[in-house]
Amino acid sequence: MSGRVEGKVAFITGAARGQGRRHAVRLAEEGANIIAVDLLEDIETAPYPLANKADLDETVRQVEALGRRIIAKQADVRELRQLQAVVDQGVEELGGLDIVVAQAGILTMGSDTPQAFIDVVQVNLVGVINTVTAAAPHLQSGASVILTGSTAALLAGSVDITGAGGLGYAHSKRHVARLGHDLARVYAGQQIRVNVIHPTNVETGMMDNEFMYHAFRPDLDNPTREEMIPSLAAKSPMNMPWLSPDDVAEAVLYFASDASRWVTGQQLKLDGGQLLPVGNAGVPA
Repeated sequence: MSGRVEGKVAFITGAARGQGRRHAVRLAEEGANIIAVDLLEDIETAPYPLANKADLDETVRQVEALGRRIIAKQADVRELRQLQAVVDQGVEELGGLDIVVAQAGILTMGSDTPQAFIDVVQVNLVGVINTVTAAAPHLQSGASVILTGSTAALLAGSVDITGAGGLGYAHSKRHVARLGHDLARVYAGQQIRVNVIHPTNVETGMMDNEFMYHAFRPDLDNPTREEMIPSLAAKSPMNMPWLSPDDVAEAVLYFASDASRWVTGQQLKLDGGQLLPVGNAGVPA
């Protein structure tokens, strides 16, 4: 039985670990070949280590173990020319481009310098725009563009009150939501769909680190992962502390596959009910 994205090519940013790796592997499981990029360097204002070359090598190993092809390169989403070079090479070698997953993102919450705001906006918003720009010349009818937002985009006061870095995160994700909506309008006539996924907390390196333990349990001197989890769960009416990357990957697969061929402009909230108290939170104005 053929997979749900059999023979398609997917371009994924932030693919070295976490959600990006899981998206790459899940799409490969369903038949896609992959173009993968990641920064592979730390950013000073991010209070946790970012992915490294060994992480990207592991993504390559897992995709190739499924019998799929992968072009994996170090590239900075803040640099359009770097992304263009990788996409052009990937399309030439793999034969096209059908799926774009703009996953790369950082969190600089806790840092109150202007640079923290600039860094997170450059990666989370400018990086998404660059990803779409690099992919755009290769997209044809039936292609799917999937942007990663956040419940922080739709929930006022969630992280935008936590210093310049938190404000930058909320700002960037709100504008990703708006970008997805408006790109869907632009591309609808070409039958290219654009959708945005808004996860709540996800169990990845961005959340699972000592800085976040302290952020969610400021009442403790040396909080642990296990001591943070109840605080996360308390924010969900479903008592869900965080999503697995698998949960988000299934949503990516749906938007990437022909099952969503007439679905565009959607803002999918993967939030365990987090936004229920604020009503029908939709696209930010």
